[in-house]
Amino acid sequence: MKAFRSRMVARDVDEPHRAASPLELLFDLTFVAAVSQVAGRLAHAVEEGHVGDAVLPFLMVFFAIWWAWMNFTWFASAYDTDDVPYRVMTFVQMAGVLVLAAGVPDAFGGDFTTVTIGYLVMRVGLVGLWVRAAIAHPESRATTVRYAVGISLLQVLWLSRLALPGDGPSWVFPLLVVLELAVPQVAERAGTTSWHPHHIAERYGLFTIILLGESVLASTNAVQDAVEHGVSGELVTIALAGLAILFTLWWIYFSEPAGEGLAARRERSFIWGYGHYVIFAALAAVGAGLEVAVVWAADHIEADEKTVIAAVAVPIAVVLVMLWALHAPMRRTAVRPEMIAITAVLVLLTAFAAPTLGVPGSLIVLAALLALLLAATIATGRTPAG
Repeated sequence: MKAFRSRMVARDVDEPHRAASPLELLFDLTFVAAVSQVAGRLAHAVEEGHVGDAVLPFLMVFFAIWWAWMNFTWFASAYDTDDVPYRVMTFVQMAGVLVLAAGVPDAFGGDFTTVTIGYLVMRVGLVGLWVRAAIAHPESRATTVRYAVGISLLQVLWLSRLALPGDGPSWVFPLLVVLELAVPQVAERAGTTSWHPHHIAERYGLFTIILLGESVLASTNAVQDAVEHGVSGELVTIALAGLAILFTLWWIYFSEPAGEGLAARRERSFIWGYGHYVIFAALAAVGAGLEVAVVWAADHIEADEKTVIAAVAVPIAVVLVMLWALHAPMRRTAVRPEMIAITAVLVLLTAFAAPTLGVPGSLIVLAALLALLLAATIATGRTPAG
């Protein structure tokens, strides 16, 4: 921090060695509790045999978490001044995130009151930053004002939804989601913000690590509970296979040079940025599935072997397909598409074989399939190209 207050101007899109700031890393940590809550709720639903009833609430609540993180991330990439007012307004948003996280359990049951209040607190901080950018940087005023107005209007609509009986008809939530996604697209028509491609790629990578870390934490907590019933070979196998799955997913994700792709195809940033909602939600679901597998090894649960493995296999397949789908339009991908397709199909088929293979054996197969995909990618030495 160089001064108490600096002029908030657009940062250079070609700024060398641009990296996430310590404040951004601290901001990310406030989402740990929210992600842990939503993954835990999904895991419990699978354990009780109610996965069908939990998928939609999971996607709705995870959207709330992801969109809150995404709004700040893209603003910071364009206008991070790291002065005292900026840090204070970021702190306000962090406080809102904690309120949002506290409301996750209620939101899973359909009550978004606490989550909406958390959003209100966050919006106060974020709108304040957009207004500051509009005042300090006239060249981008049309864009920044659109952001400030659009976000404010949407927050009014979210608050109004709470006044409706039962939070309104079922179509209100998806309609507001569509409007939320439209705000950046409408605002950027007046002029694109100066987000940094490599900085954005790093920020998304860091959030990916948080999601994988939450999977490790969820599995660890489940193992701790399971140990109380005695350590078994099944439990050890599931824990090691789960760790191998997370490790290979991490390796495969970071095999794609997202920064170079975003720099070469800035016009496709919306597809890449929005599409990561699916990847992030799927990674959170993988963690929930692994937690279910550990609980299965320790105690009787309502879900059968096929359901337990499907809770891991389906999100893995989604992650693989979406990674290719988001990177392919921007540049030649590191992982061959035919390998992605074959692996995704085999991963899904593993769920059907779960009654025969068992949960530990099925997880070993999933880990082996991902390891083979990774090994084939390394062996072929496929170099991404623009």
